Amino acid sequence: MRVVPKTSARLLSLLSLLQARRDWPGALLAERLRVSARTVRRDVDRLRELGYPIESAKGPDGGYRLGAGSALPPLLFDDEQAVALTVALQTAAGGVTGIEEAAARALTTVRQVMPARLRHRVDALRVVDVQRAGTPDRHRVEPALLMTLSAAVHAREELRFDYESVSASAPDAPPRRVQPHHLVTWGGRWYLLAWDLDRDDWRTFRVDRISPRTPTGPRFTPRELPGGDVAAYVAGRFKGATGPGDWPCRGEVILDLPARVVSGWTRDGIVEALGPDRCRLVLGGWSWPGLAAVLGRYDADIEVVGPPELREAFARLARRYAAAAEPNTADADRPAPG
Repeated sequence: MRVVPKTSARLLSLLSLLQARRDWPGALLAERLRVSARTVRRDVDRLRELGYPIESAKGPDGGYRLGAGSALPPLLFDDEQAVALTVALQTAAGGVTGIEEAAARALTTVRQVMPARLRHRVDALRVVDVQRAGTPDRHRVEPALLMTLSAAVHAREELRFDYESVSASAPDAPPRRVQPHHLVTWGGRWYLLAWDLDRDDWRTFRVDRISPRTPTGPRFTPRELPGGDVAAYVAGRFKGATGPGDWPCRGEVILDLPARVVSGWTRDGIVEALGPDRCRLVLGGWSWPGLAAVLGRYDADIEVVGPPELREAFARLARRYAAAAEPNTADADRPAPG
């Protein structure tokens, strides 16, 4: 004899199925729940009474879809989803102000409805978002500003905004006019990637320095981003590259260190073993002196393979460091304390 699950358990199973995929034929739902199509219809009506916006599809097969409603009904999460949601809520306020209290209340709500076995796991998972010492809080932005910019990106509407420059040399600068394409994060900050209409080029703007003006401008046709990859393009811009994804200065050296040691301290470089205690390293930087200084941090003998600009940068730093190592005449004549 077939065992029919209780109504409450069956409703939870039905809701879980509706959340798992976009469209469900009625016959397939009945088969998965091991009930009749009529029972499925009654269960769908019960879920609607509870606030779930379930849409019906017309046609010979019929079907159902969980739509978006005006209010948020109860949700179902599996164990992995619940843990992921807990971590996300604990770190949600790391880059956006104004949502700390809401995130804490949401975390409390999720925790209260968790089964005991999962609640114990989540309670043991405490995530602390630590900011670097001396990092200013100006990169934290209000949710309303993110929503405004995101809406303009989605609607493809031109934006006008006042932009707080790094220097205060242009307090009366005219508003910027851009075609917003993407909101991105880099190094804990929010940026707007947009086509600058006045400068006829791509620009990245720090969101915390943007003060939008209303209304928005006309709609625009999106341009094709160079390279087509947003992440690669933004990374290249912050490296100072003229093209997407590469450093403006790239050099090659041989270090008297094992490749396994060098690779452990190299994030954006190519390490090739040349022996048990030697390796080849190709690395990039914003400038030749900066790249030479980074290579000096490996604290090993260095042989420059190329290019000549890197060798000249090492010579320049050598002279500078040698001068810094010379005793200061004024300090030498000053009497010792005590």
